[in-house]
Amino acid sequence: MSQQPEGPQGGVLIVDFGAQYCQLIARRVRELGVYSRITVPERAMFTFTHMRPQAVILSGGPRSVYEHDAPQLDRKILDQGVPVLGICYGLQWLAQNLGGEVTPASSGAEYGRTEMRIDDAGELLAGVRQDGIVWMSHGDKVAKLPPGFSVLARSAPCPFAVVADRARGFYGLQFHPEVAHTQDGGVMLENFVRAIGKCRSDWNPGNIVDAKVAAVRELVGPDGEVVMGLSGGVDSSVAAVIIHRAIGRRLHCVFVDNGLLRAGERDGVESLFRDDYHMDVKIVDASERFLGELRGIIDPEHKRKVVGKVFVDVFRDEARSLRSAKFLGQGTLYPDVIESVAAHGGATSTIKSHHNVGGLPKDLDMTLVEPLRDLFKDEVRALGRQLGLPSSLVDRQPFPGPGLAVRCLGEVTRQKLEPLRQADAIVRDEVEKRGLQQGLWQYFAVYLPIKSVGVKGDARVYEDVCMLRVVSSQDAMTADWELLPVDVLRRISNRILNEVKGFSRVGLDISSKPPATIEWE
Repeated sequence: MSQQPEGPQGGVLIVDFGAQYCQLIARRVRELGVYSRITVPERAMFTFTHMRPQAVILSGGPRSVYEHDAPQLDRKILDQGVPVLGICYGLQWLAQNLGGEVTPASSGAEYGRTEMRIDDAGELLAGVRQDGIVWMSHGDKVAKLPPGFSVLARSAPCPFAVVADRARGFYGLQFHPEVAHTQDGGVMLENFVRAIGKCRSDWNPGNIVDAKVAAVRELVGPDGEVVMGLSGGVDSSVAAVIIHRAIGRRLHCVFVDNGLLRAGERDGVESLFRDDYHMDVKIVDASERFLGELRGIIDPEHKRKVVGKVFVDVFRDEARSLRSAKFLGQGTLYPDVIESVAAHGGATSTIKSHHNVGGLPKDLDMTLVEPLRDLFKDEVRALGRQLGLPSSLVDRQPFPGPGLAVRCLGEVTRQKLEPLRQADAIVRDEVEKRGLQQGLWQYFAVYLPIKSVGVKGDARVYEDVCMLRVVSSQDAMTADWELLPVDVLRRISNRILNEVKGFSRVGLDISSKPPATIEWE
């Protein structure tokens, strides 16, 4: 399959040395209204030439720069006449390649909060508080600065916390400004991007509808047809509306009912996209096929693979029936296509199967149409609002590709799915009718096949457990459990136990990620 090129020119190029927080750097830059793109070291010069950025950021990473197989970068990146900011490993790479020295930290790894003392505020540290908290996470240190560098700030464990060679536009931070633990990290990044890099603040994902539509129209041409899997989630919905604006009825959407959906989802998709947007939407009821393939399976990963495979098989059959469609639409997001650096130092592709379609049918000879591939999730939501999509869709909570299969522990059966679906609808209803979903990432019910004695109507019952899961998160990489108001919890519990047959007990999951995951399977 072929695909369209991604992203505009200008902005900030971020070189990923395998940093845990690399995507967070990109998001912080975009929050400043400046376009950013991530690349791996071995493609940095190629991407630089195409992108022509106004500044470069070198990320942190888990390796040591003096190791023979550590991630490396073409030094020509330093000769392009744009400012360069090295963060953690990025600083150490600058030092190592410009005549400095990097050694293991004498006290071992330096990790956690520390106060930073500013010696020279200048342009990078303008507005940064004295003795503010920064977040250290490194096992090596710069033992000797390269010629031309001076110290701008220091901390007790790190004499070279912030350094700079102003003449050449090189700056370095031995801590992570992108994480929330660093008090004025956002100020430092803004100073580098705007004051030093002179980057244009013209990135607004909510105002790029026309550009996205025009790009799809140009790619598909005047006669091309597109087929895409429409799940009703935020990503596929926004992508579908953009493609539809570009080519109208030449977009053919396929909605696969796998029998693992939440209450009302199928009807909602039909009503919105077929009736309101007048799209060509084909509903394929494959629930019996999915549940048949899942029969007897209890391993979570096996469930995911089965659901993904069956989806691909069903979608492939539908796509092949549309012989005139030579393009495949996808709601792929930027995190799905970002290349990253493995811990061993080599590049590794982190392209993942789209969470709503379970994987691309690789044997289809089609060109990909992915209008969202340069956007993060929050940017897609902004674009959806600009497109006029209802807030109930744009702001809906994420739903896993395998659907209720990974919220139904043990074997997936209709006898379990129906009470789970009812309980989940109650949770959503009670949260949303009070407006409590604002600030929440997900809120849902889980079916636990654990028998518990109860009493209903003066009779003894022996039924299963319904678990409630409510979390807040920015990007699902980490999550905190949230406590709904007690009266809401009481209402949810009472309704589930009285309205849903099959549960004798309701529990509350108060586990954060890590160590727990958001989904139970």
